[in-house]
Amino acid sequence: MRDDQTSVYYTAFLGMGVVASGTLHHVVSTVKDAMDDRDLTQLLIFDDTTGKQIDVDFRGKTDDALLRLGEQFGDLSDKEMNHQPTRRVGRPKLGVVSGEVTLLPRDWEWLKSQPGGASVTLRKLVGEARRSGGKQSRIRESQEATYNFMTAMAGNFQQYEEALRALYAGDLDRFYHFINDWTPDIRNYIKKLASNAFPERD
Repeated sequence: MRDDQTSVYYTAFLGMGVVASGTLHHVVSTVKDAMDDRDLTQLLIFDDTTGKQIDVDFRGKTDDALLRLGEQFGDLSDKEMNHQPTRRVGRPKLGVVSGEVTLLPRDWEWLKSQPGGASVTLRKLVGEARRSGGKQSRIRESQEATYNFMTAMAGNFQQYEEALRALYAGDLDRFYHFINDWTPDIRNYIKKLASNAFPERD
């Protein structure tokens, strides 16, 4: 569970409909002021990043709930202050770190023959690998978030299992086909969570 309330957003559902969306502070304030205690006990709040449900204690007044929220998720402003880098007097570092790399002679020869030399080529290769790995990571995270929410809210919907198979198979058209007739708010939120779950088309 995260403590960064400024960059993570949440969506609250009452039954099959969305009743609030935004920062956790906004969502909690909105539903607390607008709903009675009976509705609040049936409210489900989901993390827009992970698709997981979170628990919020709504007892007391709105300020009471928000105070407990701060205790539960931590004080972001204090954390940011504690993580400020220490400033040092003198020449700034350029961000280049030296290290040892062990390669076969033919690999060194190939690196040296590339435009810019070995160092430039290695940095390019590392950058490409990070971008490629980052894309796969985003796909997995989006699939996992979609799965989490679908399991919680759509597990008894028609073609649920078929939709999951299409999700993990990376088949966007079939996935949309299977969820097309689902409750609009549920379907639209699933599409939002699944926005990075499929490989980009050529």
